[in-house]
Amino acid sequence: MDIWLVQDAARCPNHSKLGLTFRVSRFTIRRFPPASIAFMKASRSEFHTIRGLRHHVRIWGDPAAPRLFLLHGWMDVSASFQFLVDGFAREWCAIAPDWRGFGLTEWSREGYWFPDYYADLEAFLDRYQPDEPVRLVGHSMGGVIGSIYAGIRPDRVSRLVSLEGLGLARHPPDQAPLRYMHWLSQLKDAPGFKPYRSFDEVAARLRRKNPRLSEERAAFLARHWAKRLDDGNVVLASDPRHKLVNPYLFRVEEAIACWRRISAPVLLVSGKQSEIPSRMKDTPEELAERKGAFRTRREIELDDAGHMMHHDQPQRLARIIEDFFDTA
Repeated sequence: MDIWLVQDAARCPNHSKLGLTFRVSRFTIRRFPPASIAFMKASRSEFHTIRGLRHHVRIWGDPAAPRLFLLHGWMDVSASFQFLVDGFAREWCAIAPDWRGFGLTEWSREGYWFPDYYADLEAFLDRYQPDEPVRLVGHSMGGVIGSIYAGIRPDRVSRLVSLEGLGLARHPPDQAPLRYMHWLSQLKDAPGFKPYRSFDEVAARLRRKNPRLSEERAAFLARHWAKRLDDGNVVLASDPRHKLVNPYLFRVEEAIACWRRISAPVLLVSGKQSEIPSRMKDTPEELAERKGAFRTRREIELDDAGHMMHHDQPQRLARIIEDFFDTA
């Protein structure tokens, strides 16, 4: 039996090495050989003006089903959660925004300041679930945003899953002058992204960075992470100004103060093969300090998974998340 995958035509190629492609109205139907790719749950897109910017929100599932919010990480997009959503056994209405300047969301002319993400998240929650606490699942930067917000507004969050969202490396205050100097120097030259000749090249780059990523999943992600320019080249869809160094040092003490105010049960998930612990450079005592700030927490280490665990082990991760929501 053949497998048919229906996707929005705006994000589909006219042809694919993975199978035949047919265009019907605004949708593209791609015919894949059996077992070449798992069935993908359909998503739909909504656009809303949030705090002056046109934001894209990707939604899977029946709007009447229980809701959960999926928060992507730095240089990622909402479609990155496709494989995780496919792995859910229960029916959810999964809502995933593209953060400002990422994916299909409008770029900010004034640049990017981290507190804006907290305000954007609050606006999303007020729009999609204003009357009751929410379930949040955040990966990396999205985990930081979700967990800080859960401490700022503890009454708004009922459950929190943080996928390696414990923040950045610690920096002593005496590094601030060099950081500001670095930022000022970067502002003089507008950053850009390397052009690729095709989406296949983008997919190949994704697989080089993450060997666990299958060819089919890399091809899917490439179409959402990147866009084709008028000259035929392909570049990442996000605003390259996200590459600018943040002039503010990450203040772990402020994060810990917020995490201590969280009242919701928290699940901390890490990838056993992730490079994040080495980047954070915490001592065991310092890492324990971060985790200890979450009063009601569970910890799970996912084997055969790196930082992009929602790509590496999406089915196992989906079961872990659903079990946590059911038992917490």
